[in-house]
Amino acid sequence: MDRLTARWSSARWLPLGLIVVAAIGDALTPIGYTWVPLIAAACVLAGVLMSFRGAAWTGAFALVVTVLLDWRVGIFYGGTGWVEEVTVLLAVLIGLDVHWMLARRDRRLAAAWSVAGALQRAVLPAPPTQVGPLRVAARYEAADAEARIGGDAYAIQDTPFGIRILIGDIRGKGIGAVSITTTLIGAFREAAHHTSSLEELAERLEQSLERDQAQHSHTSHDEEFTTALIAEIDHAGRTLRLLNRGHPAPYLIRSGRVIELLPAEPGLPLGMGDLISQPATTDTFPLVADDILLFVTDGVTEARDASGSFYDPTLLTLPDRRPATPAEVLDRLADAVYRWAGGRRDDDMATLAISLSKSDKPSRADASPSPRSPAHPFTPR
Repeated sequence: MDRLTARWSSARWLPLGLIVVAAIGDALTPIGYTWVPLIAAACVLAGVLMSFRGAAWTGAFALVVTVLLDWRVGIFYGGTGWVEEVTVLLAVLIGLDVHWMLARRDRRLAAAWSVAGALQRAVLPAPPTQVGPLRVAARYEAADAEARIGGDAYAIQDTPFGIRILIGDIRGKGIGAVSITTTLIGAFREAAHHTSSLEELAERLEQSLERDQAQHSHTSHDEEFTTALIAEIDHAGRTLRLLNRGHPAPYLIRSGRVIELLPAEPGLPLGMGDLISQPATTDTFPLVADDILLFVTDGVTEARDASGSFYDPTLLTLPDRRPATPAEVLDRLADAVYRWAGGRRDDDMATLAISLSKSDKPSRADASPSPRSPAHPFTPR
């Protein structure tokens, strides 16, 4: 009911309206018919829709109306009149008790949300807005507003090998996913500084998750796996290297166009790498001035409209006259997904947007390789 009154504030006046309608109806119908049950229902509804003081005053008004109606037909001193008045009085008390229980529930939920939010921020803190030459924006939205702990993860580290980015999606929710998220992010922050290749970094992450799974073999972790995308941008901001382990591909935003960076040979998620003998390979892409990289989880790519169609981030529209900032890209993406899904969100949605700082952007002449350079060619989807 809180959502109802927040969306339609006039709904708070519904109990008073019902009492007025009941009084008019009782006055216009024959004496053998009574509308007092509707007055009693309005008193209970007032406890849900109104404040405690509003519900109390509405109950007092309902009792006065009931007494006047009984007085009008001459049953005020009779058994029927006393039954109606006691019924309304009990309805008032029930409405006030309902209001008290809902208020107590709201206080408990607020406390739980606060704890869950603090835990989420501790496990998945917001990255800095500036990492080396990169400007960064991140957004995380849980699938359920009352369960703010999900299984999406992201992290960014400035290392001797370049600026490395991780975004992943843990299969599962709740505390179990939090445990795996903590292991994944901790392993990434440590291994990113000591592994020269993305393939070796992915192997280290997988080993960490396997050790965590072995330690919790008695829990539901036995069947967990994690999709992951590991990226590396050189400190000059000219080259992007990607290793995709079963995660949705990232997107390159260039000159207002959104281009999907599909892997040449996608790998299996972390935790399933031993199922194939050939490990995933790294793809290389060139970067130019004003490029923005967009990393998402499947909460974006699997958002469905009313017909069941998935959302395609390449449909995202951006400002035409000036380059968008990372924060603007995430705001427009969140709004587009919300409108596409009609306000429904069945999965967590983590998004990360990265661009070069203006003072550190390479020129297009320096950064653009030839069409058939060793850099992995990409084509708009």
